[in-house]
Amino acid sequence: MPERVSDFEGQSFHKLRRACLRRGALFKDPLFPASAQSLFYKRKPPPGLTWKRPREICKDPRLFVDGISTRDLHQGILGNCWMVAAISCLASEPFLWKKVIPDHTAQEWNPKRPDLYAGIFHFRFWRLGRWMDVVVDDRLPVSGDGVLLFCRSATPREFWSALLEKAYAKLNGCYEALEGGNTAEALIDFTGGVSEPLSLDRETLSLHSDQRRAFFQTLAKAHERKALITCYIRPAEGETVESVLDCGLVRGHAYGITAVRKVRLGEKLLKSGGMSRIFMVRMRNPWGTTDWMGAWSQGSQQWQQMSRAEREKMGLIVRDVGEFWLDFEDFCRYFTDVVVCRLVERPLLWPTSHWREVRCYGEWAPAPTPPAEPPSTILRSDSVKSNIKPGGTKQQGNRKEARLGESQQEGRKEGKCGKDKLVGKVTKEEGGGEMSGSWEAQMDKRSRCGGCINHRDTFLHNPQFMFEVRDKEEEVLICLQQEDRRIQRKDGGGENLPIGFEVLKVEVNRCSRVQCVVEQAASSVYMDSRSVTLRSTLAPGRYVVLPTTFLPGTTGCFLLRLFSHSHVQLRELRDDLPSPSVFHCLLPQPTVVTTVHLRRASGLSTPNHRAPDVYAIVWCENCTIRTRVFKETGNPEFNLRTIFYRRYPNTDISLELWSRGLLWDSVLGGARLRTAESERSRSHVISLQGGQSRSGCRGWVYLETSSSVCLTDL
Repeated sequence: MPERVSDFEGQSFHKLRRACLRRGALFKDPLFPASAQSLFYKRKPPPGLTWKRPREICKDPRLFVDGISTRDLHQGILGNCWMVAAISCLASEPFLWKKVIPDHTAQEWNPKRPDLYAGIFHFRFWRLGRWMDVVVDDRLPVSGDGVLLFCRSATPREFWSALLEKAYAKLNGCYEALEGGNTAEALIDFTGGVSEPLSLDRETLSLHSDQRRAFFQTLAKAHERKALITCYIRPAEGETVESVLDCGLVRGHAYGITAVRKVRLGEKLLKSGGMSRIFMVRMRNPWGTTDWMGAWSQGSQQWQQMSRAEREKMGLIVRDVGEFWLDFEDFCRYFTDVVVCRLVERPLLWPTSHWREVRCYGEWAPAPTPPAEPPSTILRSDSVKSNIKPGGTKQQGNRKEARLGESQQEGRKEGKCGKDKLVGKVTKEEGGGEMSGSWEAQMDKRSRCGGCINHRDTFLHNPQFMFEVRDKEEEVLICLQQEDRRIQRKDGGGENLPIGFEVLKVEVNRCSRVQCVVEQAASSVYMDSRSVTLRSTLAPGRYVVLPTTFLPGTTGCFLLRLFSHSHVQLRELRDDLPSPSVFHCLLPQPTVVTTVHLRRASGLSTPNHRAPDVYAIVWCENCTIRTRVFKETGNPEFNLRTIFYRRYPNTDISLELWSRGLLWDSVLGGARLRTAESERSRSHVISLQGGQSRSGCRGWVYLETSSSVCLTDL
């Protein structure tokens, strides 16, 4: 099903084009005029600059000349190599660039029908979960010597790259706003995929061939599934961006990976001391020049010892200007970072194991303020949107669950997003610093901007989203994206918020907001980036994701995306207590909240008998929780955590262990548990009663309980 496309700034391409053709006038974009405000916000335009339409630059302009390729990309005077590298990846995949350049044949100049030319074009970019259609006129900035000032093609009459860059500049505010950026962000904008950064440990990869081989397989698998891959060399302290290494590679310069291949070498190379098989990657330099001077470079010994036919047979083909082959061992020696942009949409021929996506919009927002009261003191970001996406956070419900397990948290190590996990222009202070301390003192519990897990008093006030992993462990990919702020650079803003998220494992029957941190299942880094991604393998159970800003009180909008190989649902938790059913409304309100953590059982079999297939059932009032079946074990590790909202706290909690049979199941034993209305975490070792295993052996269960008074606001 095609995704909905929104018109950027309300400009409809087809309506504007029809209006221009009806009037017989060429389109002039009032929202992105041919003036200095569309170019720069800090420096002045170069002398002699003019704006010209393609027909004023050459006699026979074309959107495309002989198709689309990386030869069409020359960077110009802007420092937007990150964008050019992403477009070069786009150019290699027709099904991708045709989405960014819609109706590409209809938009082409038609020399036979000059009456259809209206001087208007449109391009599409993916922003925070939806495609934006951006309209531009074809007036382009030209230097005093008659050359396009910014991105241009090697063919003077080809203009798709210049017009695409202009549309992207309009989306971001102006051309200068494109200076300095992240290739991962551009890849997301051009594809709607999810970018996953991979950091290379060069020392480990150079010393351990098995890890190098595993990393190669990761890249090969991603490339096979049509992922876009870029890489760069991160400058170390004291090194400058764009400085050139002795081997010809450039620090801080984004390269694309266009092929990943395992190659069997011929006899000539084997006599030179080479290995029979080597791993190779084909690189693309968006600048259009091949500066690599090491092994397998143009003119190298390895390249000269092979005929053209041998190269083609081995698959060592160079398709385009700027491409070169690199031994994977050399790749791991020089490059420090790889970004893999995985595509979400699954064509019919792709394997069924491709990622499935679920998404939710949300907002880091202050608590609602009654009109008569002055607003609370908060740390506002440079822009707060009032029109939140559908599905954004709403403050619902005024009941709350009392905090559980406070003594548990005091006795266990506190989880923190430490200094090594914070990337970007943020200074961390212990406890959140003086400013955040002031914020926490005035924090309303209905707010949804509590900061990272370092801020224990406010962390759980953040938006919470729940999902469940069923049956067996599953690899998930979680991506948090914040709204883009680059367009605010002209007004002195535009800095990204430092963001990240925590994944908590919660009770298997939880359906309301988490009130205390019991188990951290995974944690992302905190970055001042538009997108933060985490890949993790999770055991069966229920989980809650808390997207956060680094400091409490910072507001903004976000999109949370979760990718898995099976069907996983993601929903926001809004209420502090479960919503009662119609029948339960007639019963007393819950007065006690009890958690039961069934850890394990033992002694359910003897050496002379086959161990049973075991499962457990926990009963509390009208609520029943059942574990999965643990096959052929006398000592099952249940690790089942449940939560009960109890109306009759004097009744016992029941526990039964069952053995799965061919025709019917039999009870191995049971136990009853009584808890106080308010007690700290307490461990129990209980002997099973009332049942008997086939071996005549009774067993034991090991569990923990915790209870607290359940409060409701009056």
